[in-house]
Amino acid sequence: MGTRDEPELFPASPPARRGSRAGPAPLAERMRPRNLDEVHGQDALVAPGAPLRVLFESGDLPSLILWGPPGSGKTTLARLLGSRPGCELVALSAVLAGVKEVRAAIDGARTAARAGRRTVLFIDELHRFNRAQQDALLPHVEAGTVTLIGATTENPSFEVVAPLLSRCRVFVLRRLEAADLARVVREAADDAERGLGASGVALPDAAASTIAEAADGDARRALGILETAVALARRAGRDAVGDEELREAAGRRALLYDRDREQHYDVISAFIKSLRASDPDAALYWLARMLEAGEDPRFLARRLVIFASEDVGNAAPEGLSLATAAYLAVERIGLPEGRIPLAHATTFLACAPKSNASYAALGRAEAAARELGSLPVPLHLRNAPTPLMRELGYGRGYRYPHGEPDAFVGGRNTPEALGDATFYEPTDRGAEREIGERLS
Repeated sequence: MGTRDEPELFPASPPARRGSRAGPAPLAERMRPRNLDEVHGQDALVAPGAPLRVLFESGDLPSLILWGPPGSGKTTLARLLGSRPGCELVALSAVLAGVKEVRAAIDGARTAARAGRRTVLFIDELHRFNRAQQDALLPHVEAGTVTLIGATTENPSFEVVAPLLSRCRVFVLRRLEAADLARVVREAADDAERGLGASGVALPDAAASTIAEAADGDARRALGILETAVALARRAGRDAVGDEELREAAGRRALLYDRDREQHYDVISAFIKSLRASDPDAALYWLARMLEAGEDPRFLARRLVIFASEDVGNAAPEGLSLATAAYLAVERIGLPEGRIPLAHATTFLACAPKSNASYAALGRAEAAARELGSLPVPLHLRNAPTPLMRELGYGRGYRYPHGEPDAFVGGRNTPEALGDATFYEPTDRGAEREIGERLS
């Protein structure tokens, strides 16, 4: 829960006056676009004729959710959309606020409505509100007391309650490309009023491109790197940002990833589907992405064990042994050396012949078991440890395979109700070809 009694308003953020005790606002805050024309990288939403632009210019703004990666412009768009004349923009952070702050914002909205002003309630990190907190918004959104703008980095389908989601339009912001970020960086470097144009430190085009690549789609990070690099250059008495300042300012790139949300599931899905497509290069890339981002290597090893049975199966039965060995190796030696058996298993399984015949066969057998219930076990397969059971025919007619030619006994071992049902259908790939020939 938050500690403030009143909801925080979103004021403009000009550079602080010289000598201000608070110091200047960060460059990313000073360079926020002042209108939709200054927003880069989201033309599909804000270019003339695009959906958000049309809604903004019509004055008929619905409740909406802005979904996109960090630094893609969600907060900026929320500020701009809520800045129309006659609107009060109230901003809350779901990290700090709770039901108390929401109620205060609603009370303020009712007061503003009596004065003929409309309230736009912006909630940043909306996915961090729990169900009760989101439910508290619902009647006020539905009644039109407030126009809600929610911002989230997480898939609203999973993180926003269905009743609230159904009352909002969802707009997806794309990850900013390097060209978009280079433009943002160049404008900040050249702007003498809000940016760093008066710093006396030049930004070569190559340096702007390097910053754009290092920012990994995040405009806020790009401007932070630029601000730090210029400060380092000034401290060193240089008149231009050089490689040394860029290396120090950019640091090590933090890959966009999470351990339990959508990025986690998207990247592991890409890994498994690359293995299934027999693309070792792609599989290694996604494996590296997850390891670099800090994923638990045991989770990756477990997925390889599952894949070895589910997707490779009897086409290369040694794959399961290798995947299991890789899991044990990772569990026992950890990182960084555990990366090596993970790569070993990944490349083998990606290049191995594929068969899901065993997995599919199990699914068909499960369906038969559910449909037909507890069918009786054929008498010849039943154990007969007592005279009475033998008298009842238990075990009668059973033929011991090891006493037969080729250790093979013809006939069916399934309940009569299944007839000639066949569940396992070997493919002609890898070692499974030989299995199919033997069965036939």
